[in-house]
Amino acid sequence: MRPLIGICAALERARWSVWDLQAYLLPRMYVDAVQRAGGAAVLLPVDPAWVEDPDEVLDRLDGLMLAGGADIDPSTYGAERDPATVGTVPERDAFELALTRRALERDVPFLGICRGMQLMNVAAGGTLNQHLPDSHGHEDHRRAIGTFDDADHDVRLAPGSLAARAAGEELHATKSHHHQGVERVGEGLVVTGWATIDDLPEALERPDRRFALGVQWHPEADETSRLIAALVEEAAAARHG
Repeated sequence: MRPLIGICAALERARWSVWDLQAYLLPRMYVDAVQRAGGAAVLLPVDPAWVEDPDEVLDRLDGLMLAGGADIDPSTYGAERDPATVGTVPERDAFELALTRRALERDVPFLGICRGMQLMNVAAGGTLNQHLPDSHGHEDHRRAIGTFDDADHDVRLAPGSLAARAAGEELHATKSHHHQGVERVGEGLVVTGWATIDDLPEALERPDRRFALGVQWHPEADETSRLIAALVEEAAAARHG
């Protein structure tokens, strides 16, 4: 049996064929990366029952992945909304926060990608910088909206960290697309990656868990990346261990 990796799907309005409706969405790159690594991917839609009882779904999964997407509602971390924070989806936030907190409690192998790393931080009581261009004075974390073209920059990964072991190196090229970032780090989390362009936190982990990692970049967009394969391998070990 392949390890089963649950990936939380975005809830957005979408157009396809003749339809223009609310839909659950996930870029194919996430699923392809899990399948290439020998895992089986299942999309997780918002489910109010799972908000109340995350174990119902986590009991069936070997690993959990949070994908990128919409800004997180600042009310989840006690902040006022910045004008640059747009397109929030409270139902998705509540669902992913519930699953993340319980997955980390249970030590389910976990990978948060871009928004997923930010949500991991919020779940642990951390806060976010709502618009990096205002605080850092540049647009290099999201140079062109809606594409990974010209979206590369390097991150420094702490020697011996889970992030470095998963990436297979301590200086890692990334594909970046975000305008928000970690501000105050949540309880129990450790920053183990920093952007070389401005030292913005780019990797978070829980050292007391078997595999609990958040990365600010998009490994699913890079077929040479080992990050998602590392999650699948740990999920397989957890299934058999």
